[in-house]
Amino acid sequence: MAEALDGLKRTNMCGDLRESHISNIVTVMGWVQRKRNLGGLVFIDLRDRTGLLQLVFGEEINKEAFAKADLVKPEYCIAVTGELIKRQSPNENMPTGLVEVKGENIKILSESETPPIYIKEGLDASENIRLKYRYLDLRRPDMQKIFMIRHKASKIVRNFLDDNGFIDIETPMLTKSTPEGARDYLVPSRNYPGMFYALPQSPQLFKQLLMVSGYDKYYQIARCFRDEDLRANRQPEFTQIDIEMSFVEEDDVIAINEALIKKLFKEVVNEDVKLPIKRITYKEAMDKYGSDKPDLRFGMEINDITNEVSHSEFVVFKPAIDNGGSVRAIKVDNAADMGRKKLDKLGEFVKTYRAKGLAWIACKEDGIKSPISKFFNEDEIQAILNKVGAKTGDLVLIVADKDSVVLQSLGALRLQVAKELEILSGSKDFNFVWVTQFPLLDYSEEENRYVAAHHPFTMPMDEDLKYLESDPGRVRAKAYDIVLNGEELGGGSIRIHNSELQETMFKVLGFTREKAWERFGFLLEAFKYGPPPHGGLAFGLDRIVMFLASTENIKDVIAFPKNQNAYCPMSEAPNMVDDKQLRELGIIKAEKK
Repeated sequence: MAEALDGLKRTNMCGDLRESHISNIVTVMGWVQRKRNLGGLVFIDLRDRTGLLQLVFGEEINKEAFAKADLVKPEYCIAVTGELIKRQSPNENMPTGLVEVKGENIKILSESETPPIYIKEGLDASENIRLKYRYLDLRRPDMQKIFMIRHKASKIVRNFLDDNGFIDIETPMLTKSTPEGARDYLVPSRNYPGMFYALPQSPQLFKQLLMVSGYDKYYQIARCFRDEDLRANRQPEFTQIDIEMSFVEEDDVIAINEALIKKLFKEVVNEDVKLPIKRITYKEAMDKYGSDKPDLRFGMEINDITNEVSHSEFVVFKPAIDNGGSVRAIKVDNAADMGRKKLDKLGEFVKTYRAKGLAWIACKEDGIKSPISKFFNEDEIQAILNKVGAKTGDLVLIVADKDSVVLQSLGALRLQVAKELEILSGSKDFNFVWVTQFPLLDYSEEENRYVAAHHPFTMPMDEDLKYLESDPGRVRAKAYDIVLNGEELGGGSIRIHNSELQETMFKVLGFTREKAWERFGFLLEAFKYGPPPHGGLAFGLDRIVMFLASTENIKDVIAFPKNQNAYCPMSEAPNMVDDKQLRELGIIKAEKK
């Protein structure tokens, strides 16, 4: 049974009806959440994206409608017309719980088989099942709330940027492959056999060209594509709030984006973000937190205790120091009673970050307990405790190795300990921080050359320009990331707008002049014609919505995401295509006649 609307129009959304609408004749449409037959009456809870509304049918109301209502099952799609009346049994837990529709006419618009997943909040089902039946998963009220939040966030962003003079301009989806970062997704060209377009990893080059074109305030909510190994909060296709500005310096870009963040979080979740947002340098972030995206909601800062243990002959500490490394520690408040089994487990944890092991000192009521105490006298132990600020009841965790290993392992360890001790359990804090002065370049052992830490168009800091060719690893960038609770929300930089400097940058990156022009010639050519100073930033819209919607899974905020293997269980993409298509694209040769 599937009836047509035949001109019937919806007058109200289910979740919008209140006592002020009583006595109105309304028509509502949606899906059956549940049905209860109490003999002479049939009650149906009808659901649309605004909420639930109770409908009541009875022989005395309308005999035909009563009989038809008894046929419906969960997830049938129906339309009902009738008078809105006061409920005999109010439900204070429902926004519409004081009213109900007296069902005088019902149309069954379509029937439904028993759904393979429950249409309810807090669904406990495997991710692949949810993704296979994503159209049903998206019917669930908690998922629909997320996408209402996403819609609202996008609208606020557009309105804010429009009010501040930014122009929304689209850039190409089919562009040139310029491999310098993640792998490109390639699209074969039928018109140019053997040649390929690339899907954009970001609109970077085009937004810089728009600055050359005189569009001094550009933005775009842009789709981006990167063929890289997936992690919990990554997808092969994602959405950026892409912003670029001319005639600006770093503070100008940061200021407008702070104002955007403040407005967004206030209007969506009523959170007052205090401005200006705290700034720390990349070096400070690494030294204190072992991460360039530090979570500042708790302490456990990393302390360098190399000087305090430098005279020890301890077999773990001494070689690390002698080889130019360091010994560093974090203090865990009130954790001195942590069991040996848990401490051993933390020792194994840091080994996954190439640390050789974990030393510890427990400051118990009856004195110091530590497997390394025999290698130090009382004054040396006390010097360590003083350096990290430990008191009775605290636990000190120590790693010794080369600096990169020590910082990475302790940075991960502080997050792991916070998780295990549930330090952040139930926390709703939003702790923002800007991380600035990133290294301009990283050295790749694999490629035996320097690679751009952000991208090749990032401006070096003025005072470091003199080192660009002589000591590239020393050069810092006019780059900045905004971090929230240990997650990078966005990042950007002031760009190089000088052709000579841009060519020098490519030279440092190991490109010949010919190779640089082959890959980026259209940008270098444009820079011959009066490019303005410019800079920008791109936010990850998906990550922002994760925080606004209080979910930790990026798949929850993308309508049709891929699974952890970059596969779509619903549409079964990617899939094979037939030989005819491949021949048309020149990927396989046409058969000889």
